[in-house]
Amino acid sequence: MAQEVRGVVAPGRNEPVRVETVVVPDPGPGEAVVQVQACGVCHTDLHYKQGGISDDYPFLLGHEAAGVVESVGEGVTDVAPGDFVILNWRAVCGRCRACLRGRPWYCFDTHNARQKMTLTDGTELSPALGIGAFAEKTLVAAGQCTKVDPAVAPEVAGLLGCGVMAGIGAALNTGAVGRGDSVAVIGCGGVGDAAIAGARLAGAARIIAVDINDAKLATARAMGATHTVNSTADDPVEAIRDLTGGHGADVVIEAVGRPETYRQAFYARDLAGTVVLVGVPTPEMKLELPLLDVFGRGGSLKSSWYGDCLPSRDFPMLIDLHLQGRLDLGAFVTETIALDQVEHAFDRMHTGDVLRSVVVL
Repeated sequence: MAQEVRGVVAPGRNEPVRVETVVVPDPGPGEAVVQVQACGVCHTDLHYKQGGISDDYPFLLGHEAAGVVESVGEGVTDVAPGDFVILNWRAVCGRCRACLRGRPWYCFDTHNARQKMTLTDGTELSPALGIGAFAEKTLVAAGQCTKVDPAVAPEVAGLLGCGVMAGIGAALNTGAVGRGDSVAVIGCGGVGDAAIAGARLAGAARIIAVDINDAKLATARAMGATHTVNSTADDPVEAIRDLTGGHGADVVIEAVGRPETYRQAFYARDLAGTVVLVGVPTPEMKLELPLLDVFGRGGSLKSSWYGDCLPSRDFPMLIDLHLQGRLDLGAFVTETIALDQVEHAFDRMHTGDVLRSVVVL
């Protein structure tokens, strides 16, 4: 039978979110109902609220979540009731050209639950990134559930569902940071700090954090940065070159998503170095670079989609590293909040003093 639960709904463009009663149907074939235990408040949720993703209101927000599988539909074999899982928004299909080439982290046909969650009056909800986890329970495709060690705290585990995975993956997967490499990270919010943590995990010898906020730079140093640059006081390109013997960094990760910071990343890398764009630009942004410089500097210009992660491979591995004390995921949790405090968490994003507010249910 369908269940009624509490969930955070964005009713319209820039309207305050509110806690509503949400109807969650029983799982159909290939689906699962998950009892949500924790869900991080991500900038993407704010973009949904503001209309930056689509106009398909009302949205059921939340996507960076962990919880326990309550029930599964017909044909589900990878997870079972009682499993502790992290939710992901890129359930791979196994059939598209990327999957068949052995590159499932690029899957071009990811899927979500077919049924819709609704309000009590029957209004269909659009779940953020196909998840909708600012709710006591949510309906997802079973492939969006990745089983991990239940010893981890839910408020920590859920962060791998989006921002932290995006940053760590930008370093480990997309940037392929290696032992002894020099790495620069431009933009030290949650994703940038995760990239710093990933670079440290990979064994980078020099990790340079760049931001305009000294408090964020202090946090970046705690995450593993060996050097910091405040780009309001120093030219970041020259500073990165000075810190790398005049050459530039082997890998530069741009975690802002703006043309001016991308140009800085492009010119701050060494010859044959790699630029990784993990910051998300807006549709109107344009980039202009001399084509001769693109050719002459060589190397790679990459975009990182969700950290180019494969949840079934990366989530359990990173949770194990956390439980071994080798990756401090807990450092990303600034505060834990209740469902009715999500709007306040959105307000705090603008202050720059929060890595992650996490809703705990």
